[in-house]
Order: sequence, then C-alpha cells, then structure tokens
Amino acid sequence: MRHRLRLLFPALSGLAVLVVLVLVSACSPAAQNSPATEEGSATINVVATIGMIADVVKTIGGEHVSVTQLMGAGVDPHLYTATQSDVTTLMDAQMIFYSGLHLEARMADVLEQIGKSKPVIAVGESVPEERRLVTSDAGTVDPHIWMDVSLWELVARKIGDELAAFDAANAAAYQANLEGYVAELQALDQYARDQIATIPEEQRVLVTAHDAFHYFSRAYGIEVFAPQGITTAAEAGVEDIRRTVQIIVERNIPAIFVESSVPPDIVDAIVAGAEAQGKVVTIGGSLFSDAMGQPGTPEGTYIGMIRHNVDTIVAALAGN
Repeated sequence: MRHRLRLLFPALSGLAVLVVLVLVSACSPAAQNSPATEEGSATINVVATIGMIADVVKTIGGEHVSVTQLMGAGVDPHLYTATQSDVTTLMDAQMIFYSGLHLEARMADVLEQIGKSKPVIAVGESVPEERRLVTSDAGTVDPHIWMDVSLWELVARKIGDELAAFDAANAAAYQANLEGYVAELQALDQYARDQIATIPEEQRVLVTAHDAFHYFSRAYGIEVFAPQGITTAAEAGVEDIRRTVQIIVERNIPAIFVESSVPPDIVDAIVAGAEAQGKVVTIGGSLFSDAMGQPGTPEGTYIGMIRHNVDTIVAALAGN
C-alpha cells in the first residue's frame, strides 16, 4: 500500500503518506472497532503515546484494558514522528490517549485524522487554561503538566471518565481504581512539597538542559533554569549556555542535572563553562522529564518517576 501510494502520489511527504494510509484504513471494515461491551471483546484495546499516560490508563483500567505504549523509555516525544507501524497500531486501537498541548507535535496530523473514526483524547485539555503555563517569548503552552502532581490528578480523572463512558458496564471498577490512584497521587504531591522544603532556600535552584520543570517549579517552590526551550526541537545557543553558567557561578549552585531523554551535551558544556570560571559544579544525577524509566523498575511508573526526581534533587541540593 505505501509503495502504491508513492507511485500514485510521488510528491507526498512521509507524513502525508501516513495520513493517506489513515484515511484509507479508516474506510476499511478492519478499521471499524466495536465497543468493549459487545460480546466477544474482553478488554479495551488502548494506545497511549507516552509512558506517563500509559501508566495511568493501566492503573485505572486494570484488567479491563490492554494498553500499547508508542514511546518507550528515553524517547523524546517532542521529536517523535509516527511510523507506518505506529499508524497500524493506532488504527487497530479502540481508544487513543495522548498528551496534546503540542507535546506530540509531529504526530498531530495523524492523530487528528484518526480522531474522525474513534475516540482520540488529548488528556492535557483537562487542565484549565488558567493553570497552564505559557512561555514569555513565543506564547507557547508548556506541555509538561505531569511535573505538577495536582495537575496530573486532573488527567487521571479525565482518563477514568473516558474509560467509564466508553465501557459503561465496568464504570464502577474504573471509579474504584481511580479513587485509589488519586489517593496515591495526593500523597505523592505532599511528599514532593515536604521534601523540596528541606533544601536551604538559597540552594533551591534546579538547572537542567531543557525547560521541562516549570510546573514542578511553580508547584513545589524551586527555581528552574535551562538554556534550551520547552521543546528539545529548539537549539540552545551559546548565549543561553553562557547565561546559565553565570547563574550557577553567581548563585553558587552546587549541582546540575541531566535528563534521561535528552543528550548530555548541553549539561557538559555548562559544567565546562563553570569550571573555566573557577566554579566546580557536579552532576547531581539523571532526572526523568519527557519519558519514564525502564518497564519493571520503580521509575517505570509515574509515581516512581516523580519520587525519583524529588529524591535526586533533594540529595544533590540539600547535601544529604
């Protein structure tokens, strides 16, 4: 099919071919998904783009869902482009959950087309506009809402509501799982607040490669600096790195952090720049920003990911 489309439409880009594949697939009988409540369908076939969303769907859906996660550990969603295999996976799903707010920007067209034939839910839309952060320069919405656990609770509630609406027969189970998960999220939110508060106020400064932690900053009272913008598609310039180095030197910041889904080049440049000015700065550890840890590890869950970040930041900045 892909080869024939190339012959028929040689000018189409790779993304355009994927969109045409979606449209063709949507018209075929195989693409028509029946609700999970119909006879013969034991679970809902769900696709989630990023690990944080997949984890919530699994937790709330329990035995009633089968979840496929498109982007694995260490994958940068800002730069991710849907493959032909991804389109097939998406078309086979009965429900699709994605972040939205321009996080999966390179998948937007594909998700929009598929959304014409089945539930495709942008969970980021559950965060009220007044609680979304907007960059001061480009006026772009910051998509990293999972860094504020209280906002992620809204996402969890949205996912629970959507599952219950799609599969009313198991709505009570989804509600029970949601209530238990919300209790865990509220405990995690309080844990983050209590732990960050143990860092001396003058050392409560988080320096990373790209701006993924502004929601974390607002929620838990810690300043953040990063030379790269909210999307890793943007380049960090020499002046951005120089300005970050000056902040580290002037504020006497003891440690900075790498991110699991971002190459360490920028952080290495910052460390070298600080050393050139006589300031020794250590790497405080690796934080999870746009992707969770490996499956089967504590960091491979949303709660474990946030707890790891909090503990790593506190250990490096509080000197514990």
